[in-house]
Amino acid sequence: MIFAAGLGTRLRPLTLTRPKALVEVGGEPLLGHVIRKLLASGFDDLVVNVHHFPDQIISWLKANYGDSVKVSDERDLLRDTGGGIKFARKLLGGGDFLVHNVDILSNLDLRSIPAVDGSVATLVVSERQTSRYLLFDDSMRLVGWTNVSTGEVRSPWPGLRPEDCHMLAFSGIHLMREGIFDAFDALGFGDVFPIMDFYVQACREHPIYGFAPEGLRLLDVGKLTSLSEAESFLKPH
Repeated sequence: MIFAAGLGTRLRPLTLTRPKALVEVGGEPLLGHVIRKLLASGFDDLVVNVHHFPDQIISWLKANYGDSVKVSDERDLLRDTGGGIKFARKLLGGGDFLVHNVDILSNLDLRSIPAVDGSVATLVVSERQTSRYLLFDDSMRLVGWTNVSTGEVRSPWPGLRPEDCHMLAFSGIHLMREGIFDAFDALGFGDVFPIMDFYVQACREHPIYGFAPEGLRLLDVGKLTSLSEAESFLKPH
């Protein structure tokens, strides 16, 4: 599943007339880069969610991929990341599935993400600098989240200290197990919610793990200043 429903506010004014997914880098829309990477990695059952300028994305998909890519149409309500996954359940079918933000470029081998027995998700993470970090124990099991700018810590374990944890940044790429939908329901998550809220609340009862691949190169192309950087990122290294 590719997240392409966002408003793309950090890419304004470009996204005042088009969706973020169709902003071009290296002569190709962001959505095109992600789809090509997924197909090259063996993912051939694709779902794209849409909300902002949905018809533009649907037309582009139709012109480039016919009816082979399914659309989860959220034009009636922007459901955020967790709600978007829950809404797309029927399109995702059974079994494990990968979720990939449309504005993330990487050199990651998407087939290398491990599905840990008994878990509901594996989150691709790295040591890149940011203000918000996921917190993991020594087994790389998720135990919380922190914003180092504000000092906020969120965890189902009271008194958790970030300095006692592995602090890693989320990549926007995650492998989900089929059981995640039962966990959504068990914890009472409704139609609209960020997936990170679920992860932080669920991680005590429903194991969630981090995966920090060696040599990961990753770029978030969600803001204007990163567009020129993306051009060089796409060049062979």
